[in-house]
Amino acid sequence: MDTKLSILFYSKTSKQTKDGLTPIYLRVTINGERFEQSTQRYISSRAWSKEAGRAKGNSEEARTINYFLDSLKQKVYDYQREIILDNEPFNLQAFKKRWLGIKERTYTLLEVFKEHNTQLFALIGTDCSKATYCKYRTTYDHTAAFIQWKYGIKDMEIAKLTYSFITDYEFYLKSKQKCNHNTTIKYLSNLRKIVNVCIKNGWLAKDPFFGFKMCKKEVIRDFLREDEIQTLLSKDFKNDRLNQVRDIFVFSCFTGLAYIDAKRLKRSNISVGIDGEKWIFTKRKKTDAPTRIPLLPTVLHLIEHYKDHPHCLNSGSLLPVPSNAKLNAYLKEVADICGIDKHLTFHIARHTFATTVTLNNGVPIETVSKMLGHKSLKITQIYAKILDRKVSDDMQALRKKFGGNGG
Repeated sequence: MDTKLSILFYSKTSKQTKDGLTPIYLRVTINGERFEQSTQRYISSRAWSKEAGRAKGNSEEARTINYFLDSLKQKVYDYQREIILDNEPFNLQAFKKRWLGIKERTYTLLEVFKEHNTQLFALIGTDCSKATYCKYRTTYDHTAAFIQWKYGIKDMEIAKLTYSFITDYEFYLKSKQKCNHNTTIKYLSNLRKIVNVCIKNGWLAKDPFFGFKMCKKEVIRDFLREDEIQTLLSKDFKNDRLNQVRDIFVFSCFTGLAYIDAKRLKRSNISVGIDGEKWIFTKRKKTDAPTRIPLLPTVLHLIEHYKDHPHCLNSGSLLPVPSNAKLNAYLKEVADICGIDKHLTFHIARHTFATTVTLNNGVPIETVSKMLGHKSLKITQIYAKILDRKVSDDMQALRKKFGGNGG
């Protein structure tokens, strides 16, 4: 809809001075809303034309006043043009700010992003993890590099963020940074949090993410089959280092604990559960969600095996867990020796627990979700793979049913 603008000058007789002069006022009407202000000029009622909104005659005084009023009128049109060129909505509020010289502080994207990361860093160990902070710091670095690459500047005003900024950033991450689709979406999700902060503070009128699809592609998550787990359990590596790595991996296969949660375990995390058996009671580092896991015989055997290990005795840890980098490097060696043709990482153990150990053996997904420490069943469904073995068993039962009926 076109903006309706009208400009009027009038003499305000209600404010006539003692010497019979009336002040001249400017009235600007934008879409039916009015802004009025004194021009700081005075004129006698006889010398003013109400119909024309100007001083009468051709006297020096009349010419001076009319010239001044024309300059004010032009000033109104100049501000209208500036507001439109700045891609701002031309309304009474925007006009008044220009006319009165009220300048709002302009915020820049990287400035707000940096402040967010500074606060996040201060919360490490309380409300956030170091890993979360590092993810946002990496996103900040990518965003800064993109702005320099695309626009040739070090930062940009938040108000200038558009849908094309988001789509160009997506292209940059995939083409220049060689990020895969899901990693790109993670970076964009982190940026979206910063954009939402800007919107809630009123620094950004329109969400540049509006209409942008943030869908991740489904990833096929690897896990070990029962025969592969048995191969690991039965293998004697003739090497304490590899035996230890295998044991820690197997421990996670039968508990579902992520690396950091397994590393943080203390003997005090083992307690008697509701059934009188030993359980693990802990919280996930990633989500702070409580996790309670009944211990299977294999796990109890491993805990007993390492109770007198020097590392466990000195640190109070439940298991002698090395660094994640070393663990994954050694797991590659373990996989090669065992003939397991998979890129074995510690996180595969968590997937194995969710699929082969629990879901494939009839444990309800709600129970699995609770043991994995998920806050939503939807998250657990990512792990809920229907294995070929389960499909085979179910179909075998169906064959027997129809076969028994002569079908």
